[in-house]
Amino acid sequence: MENKIQFKAPIEVAGAGPAGLAAAITLAHAGRRVIVHETQKEVGHRFGGDFQGIENWTTTEDALSVLKKSGITTDFTAMPSRNGTVFDGAGKPYAINSDEPLFYLVERGPGPDTFDSALLRQAQALGVEVRFNSRLRHMAGEGILAAGPRAADAIAVGYHFETDMADGYWAICDNELAPQGYAYLLVMNGRGTVKSCMFSGFKQEKRYLQRTIAAFERLVGLEMRNPQPHGGSGNFRIPDSAYSGPHPLVGEQAGFQDTLWGFGMRLAVSSGVLAAQSLLSGENYDTLWQRELKPQMKTSVVNRALFSVAGSYGYSWFLKQLVSTPNLRESLRQHYQPSWPKRLLGPWARRRYESQRKDLTCDHIDCHCIWCRGECCAHD
Repeated sequence: MENKIQFKAPIEVAGAGPAGLAAAITLAHAGRRVIVHETQKEVGHRFGGDFQGIENWTTTEDALSVLKKSGITTDFTAMPSRNGTVFDGAGKPYAINSDEPLFYLVERGPGPDTFDSALLRQAQALGVEVRFNSRLRHMAGEGILAAGPRAADAIAVGYHFETDMADGYWAICDNELAPQGYAYLLVMNGRGTVKSCMFSGFKQEKRYLQRTIAAFERLVGLEMRNPQPHGGSGNFRIPDSAYSGPHPLVGEQAGFQDTLWGFGMRLAVSSGVLAAQSLLSGENYDTLWQRELKPQMKTSVVNRALFSVAGSYGYSWFLKQLVSTPNLRESLRQHYQPSWPKRLLGPWARRRYESQRKDLTCDHIDCHCIWCRGECCAHD
């Protein structure tokens, strides 16, 4: 009788982002009752119409097919992005041409065709209860923590806007616009996002953003109507353990993002699915994510360290190599595969790149605090 009651007890998920909803969907597919707690009033609140990309180069199989095989919906607007332009610091253009999509451009936030709303619809159709304006402070039973980034290792600042520009994507690799990062412009269906994604120099973000706007106006004729300011942060790390007490950490709360470019949606969804599978099967979550996600993440740290020391000459050299490859998507995939040179560079890269978030995973026995960072709920 006791086991039967435990089985019927709902599994709680803290956070209704892609990681949390992917976990809830996976659990609901298995017949479990799930309650998702979201502190904001709507799904994807912090993004507000932001355009982002679901990367499509770290696996040979198409990203949308991978989502479907994992039981995750693809019922959202996704623009296949093959051809674009990247500029170096001198303004020299490099045409990006790929036979297959390099990424899928999607909208984030609460709109009808967004990535977040599609996940929410699927979860609710499966019987998941999503409670908005609900901050889960303690988790006594089974649960998953998916509360978003805990520190700022990178920030992206810019605008959302309306435009008559054609659909497409453009980027600039220039430390004068985005220190150790990149500036980007994304346009889809008469709306756009322009941002500077920087890994340092946060206190001068206004200056870098002004330079970014001016550069895109000069290079591609950026045209904005009704611009709305927007910004966000990202946390990148490889944790020793992705548990907080007995509960799996997923998505950005665990630091699961591509350390080089900041693409994180696929890692978020994958970590949510793996965390749910660990609860369903009894397998150790650390074993699952370290097998499935860690090799790519370790390689991305090396990629980030190399990029951070490249400078203007290094960016130009990399772009020349990139556009000359006969199969661009496969070339990018190879950059994310473990190799003996990148294994040798691993210790150097880890010393050079250090997340702003310290790895203070909770080791208190039976700790049920949602936000614990090793201080035994001292903030409550």
